Amino acid sequence: MTARGRRVAASAVSALLALAGAHPAPSRAAEPKPGPTVTIRRAAGPITLDGDLSDAGWRGADSLKTWYETNPGDNIEPAAHNLAFLTYDDKYFYAAFQFDDPHPELIRAPLGDHDGISSANDYGGLILDSRNEGKTAQMFLATPCGVEYDAVSSDVSGEDNSPDYYWDAVGKVTSTGWNLEIRVPLSSLRYSDADHPTWRVLLYRNYPRDRRYQYFSTRLPRNVSCFICNSSLLVGLDHLPHGSHLVLAPFATAQKSDTPRDGLGTPLTDRPFKADGGLDAKWSPGATVAFDGTFNPDFSQVESDAAQITANERFALFYPEKRTFFLEGIDLFATPFQAVYTRTINSPSDGLRTTGRVGATAFTALAAHDRGGGLVIMPGPQGSHFAAQDFRSDVGVVRLRHDLGLSFVSLLATGRNTEDGGNNYVVGPDFQWRARPTDTFTGQALWSGSKTPNRTDLDPEWNGQRLDDHALLANWGHSTGRIDGFFQGQDLGKDFRADDGFIPQVGYREGYFDGGYTIHPTKQFLSRVRFFSTDYLDTDHGGTVLNQRVSVGAGMDGRFSSFLRVELNEDATRVGNDLLRRFRPRVNITANPGMIVNSLAIDSYFGQEIDFDNGREGTGATLLGTAVLRPDRHLELRYDGSYRWLDEDDGAGRSGRLFRTQVQRVRGTWCFNARSFVRLIGQYIDTKSDTSLYTFTVPVKDAHFTTSGLFAYKLNWQTVLYLGYGDDEKYLDVTNRLRKNARQAFAKLSYAYQM
Repeated sequence: MTARGRRVAASAVSALLALAGAHPAPSRAAEPKPGPTVTIRRAAGPITLDGDLSDAGWRGADSLKTWYETNPGDNIEPAAHNLAFLTYDDKYFYAAFQFDDPHPELIRAPLGDHDGISSANDYGGLILDSRNEGKTAQMFLATPCGVEYDAVSSDVSGEDNSPDYYWDAVGKVTSTGWNLEIRVPLSSLRYSDADHPTWRVLLYRNYPRDRRYQYFSTRLPRNVSCFICNSSLLVGLDHLPHGSHLVLAPFATAQKSDTPRDGLGTPLTDRPFKADGGLDAKWSPGATVAFDGTFNPDFSQVESDAAQITANERFALFYPEKRTFFLEGIDLFATPFQAVYTRTINSPSDGLRTTGRVGATAFTALAAHDRGGGLVIMPGPQGSHFAAQDFRSDVGVVRLRHDLGLSFVSLLATGRNTEDGGNNYVVGPDFQWRARPTDTFTGQALWSGSKTPNRTDLDPEWNGQRLDDHALLANWGHSTGRIDGFFQGQDLGKDFRADDGFIPQVGYREGYFDGGYTIHPTKQFLSRVRFFSTDYLDTDHGGTVLNQRVSVGAGMDGRFSSFLRVELNEDATRVGNDLLRRFRPRVNITANPGMIVNSLAIDSYFGQEIDFDNGREGTGATLLGTAVLRPDRHLELRYDGSYRWLDEDDGAGRSGRLFRTQVQRVRGTWCFNARSFVRLIGQYIDTKSDTSLYTFTVPVKDAHFTTSGLFAYKLNWQTVLYLGYGDDEKYLDVTNRLRKNARQAFAKLSYAYQM
C-alpha cells in the first residue's frame, strides 16, 4: 500500500471529525446527539446582504441561541456568545449570524481567494444536508470580510473543497464582534420533491485566539465516529421550487506559448496568440438531479500544482482534482480503493455527466472523450513508473450508492477504450456498515479486465496482452473515546489495473493497524495528547516480505493553535532481492500564532534511509516547511520548501552524498477585495547528484525555475477574468546555467448565464 493510501486509511474515521475538533475522550459508548429540531419560517420581507440584520426579512425568524464548544472543550458552554437566524423565500435559503467577541480588535479577517480560509482565521457559517441523508452535507462558510469557502463534508469520505457553488456571503465587523449573512440559491441545493421536506443543519464558528476554539449549534460526542450524523433536523420548509434550472458558461481563451527553436539553449520562437473557446453547461430539471456537459473545455490550471520532491520515491505522487466539470457529486467518486481518479482524463474534448438521487439511491455517471497526452501510471509490487498516453480514448464511470440509514451498499463500474483496441474495465461492490456509533465496517471487491494497447514503443507491458485480476479490501474502525483502533486487510492481484483510478501498487497483500489512547489535560499548555502505534506488513502472493513498519509516537494539541507529532519508525522495504532496513524518526510541528505570523509548520524525517534507486542503505533526512505571513489584511506571503539528502557507501570504497534535492516556492498575493487579486509565484527545483555513486547514468545537476503572475477577477466561480504570464527555465549542463525553456501569456474570460 502506498504512503498516501496508508495516511488515508489511518485517518479514515478521525478525518470525518476534523472540522469539529472531535478528539476521543470518555470511554463510554454514545449515540449521535443532534440538537433540538430547528423550525424555519418564510422570510417576512426582503433581505439585503450587507451584514446588517435589521432587514424586514429577519423579523420573526426564530433564533438559535444554544451553542457548544466542541474543541478544546467537550461540548461545554462557549466563552463567546453566538446567535443565528434561518429563513427562506421562493429563490434563496438565508442564514444570519451575530458572533460576539470580547476583544473585537483581535478578529483575524484577512482578504483572500475563494476557499482561501484557514483555521488560523475567524470564520463561520452553515453546514446543510438538504437531502436529509445524515451522512453528507454542503458547507457554506465565510470570514468577516466576505471570503468564501464551500465544500462537501461526508461521513464516508471526509471533507473536499474542490466543488464550488453559486452563493453569496457578506460579513461586517462591529463594536461587539462581527455579523455574517449568507444567501444560497435553492438551485444550488439538491432536495426531495416533497411538499414539506425535512433537511438537516449544523451551524459553525471558528474562533482562533490562544487556542483554536470551535463552536457548533449541536453537541458532537467525542466517542461517535461520524460528524454530519449529529446535525439537527430542519423543518418548516414549504412548497419549495422544483422547476428547471439552466446555467450556460461560455468562455474564450487566448494564449501565446513560445519554446526554444532548436532545443534548450536556442532562442525562443515568436509565435502569435492562439484563440479558443468552449462551453460548460449545467441543467437541473428538478431539485434531485443535475446534468453537466462540456465542449472543448479549458482545463488549464490557473495556479500550477505545487511541486513535490520525486527523488528517491518508489510510487507515483497524488495531485487533487481542480477541474470544474468533474466536481458535481464528487463524494460519489470516493471509494475505499481510489478506483476513480478523474485526472487520468487528461484532455477531454467533450464530456457529459448526470448526478442525482432517487429515493435512498444516489447515482453518478460520466462519459468523456480524452484526446490523450499526459502520463499513465504503470503499477507494480515494489514501485510504479509512467508511460506516455500517446493515444485517444473513451472513458466511462458509473457509481450507484443505496443508503441504509447511516450505512450503505454501492456498485462501481469504470471503463476505458483506446483508439488502437486496448481497453480496461473495472467493476465491483463496496459497503459501509455502521454497526453502532463506535464501530464502522467497510469493504470493497473489484475485478478488472484489460487488454493493453499494442504500443511497446511506449512501455514493454503494452504488447496487446490480456490482464485480469482482483482487488479486495476490508477494514474496521473502532473508537470508544479514549481508545481508538483501525484494522485493515487488502489483497491486490499483480495483473489488476484501474486505468481510470489512482492505484500505483499491485501484486501484494497487506495487514494494517493504527491504534491510540487519548487524554485531555485541562488548564494546561496541552489540551489533547494521543499516544499511538501504526504498524503494517506487506507481502507478495508467495509470502515474501515487501514492506513492514513498526511505529510508536504521540500527537499533541497546544496553545497558539499548535500541534506536535513525534514518531519512532522502524521500516523494512524490499528493493530487488534485498530487504533493506531503516530507523527513521519523524517530528512534525505546526502553529498559528496570530494575524501577522499566521501559520508556521515543519515536518522532518531523519536518521537511516534507503536508496531505492541503487538498492543500498544509507543515512539522510527530509525536511518540509511552510510559513504564512500577513503584514496586513490585503497581503499574504507564503513560503513552501522541501529539502532531502541521502549519504551512503557504495560498498566499493566510495562514499559521500548520493544526492541533494530541494523545492522552494514563494507566493505573494495582494487582494483588492474578496473578488479580485494579483498573485506572483516563483518556484525553484534543484537536484545535485554524485554520479560516481550511482549504478546507472544520471545528470550531475538538474534544475528548473518557473515564475508566474496572475490577475484574477471572480464574480462567481464561472464568471471570471484571468490575465497571466509564465516563464520557465531549465538547467543546461553544457553552459552550467538556466536557459529559457518556455514562455507563456494567457487570458481567459468566462461568463455564467443562469436561467
